[in-house]
Amino acid sequence: MNLRRGHRWFLPEAPDVLGMLAEQTRVTVDGMNAFAAWAAGDEERGRDVRDAEHAADVCKVALADAVREAFTTPIDPEDLFDLSRGLDEVLNGAKNTVREAQALGLAPDPAMADMAAFLAEGVVCLQRAFAGLGGGRRDADEGAAAAVKAQRHLERAYRTAMSELLSAGAGMPEVVGRQELYRRLTDISERILAVADRVGYSTVKEA
Repeated sequence: MNLRRGHRWFLPEAPDVLGMLAEQTRVTVDGMNAFAAWAAGDEERGRDVRDAEHAADVCKVALADAVREAFTTPIDPEDLFDLSRGLDEVLNGAKNTVREAQALGLAPDPAMADMAAFLAEGVVCLQRAFAGLGGGRRDADEGAAAAVKAQRHLERAYRTAMSELLSAGAGMPEVVGRQELYRRLTDISERILAVADRVGYSTVKEA
């Protein structure tokens, strides 16, 4: 195509989608730290988990809009969508666990505190992994691997908690309720593992 002299083509401005993902991750880290504090006995932090989940939703929607409008992105748009959605599912799981515990009338126990701490650690590791996307493959892979390692610790904590719960002689309603809460924590862990796996997939495509 011939252009008249003095005319230029301008590409759309590229939004900082990795920066937007980093902001969603920051909010998620804050929310999961609040979740860990709630599980450790600070009941008031449950409100902070809900607030963080709402703030992260705003971040997720903004990122999705930016990715749709971007001419190019530093990593595959599908990866950005999946990483953002995975983070959203992690924080949604934490919020729903707080609600479920309140509905059951069960305060978090030491086992939940241990597992929630591993969840929070896993999200911090994902934050480090995301910082390596778009250029720092080694940092991304190491952060993802650390997130996986934290969730392996959670699996062991879960098995120990289940064994102790069944041998503690608690009444059936409490046993069933705590089993449900423990299961919710392992579901959140599976979400973290899925996000870590997606980081690895993304870095392989970048190579």
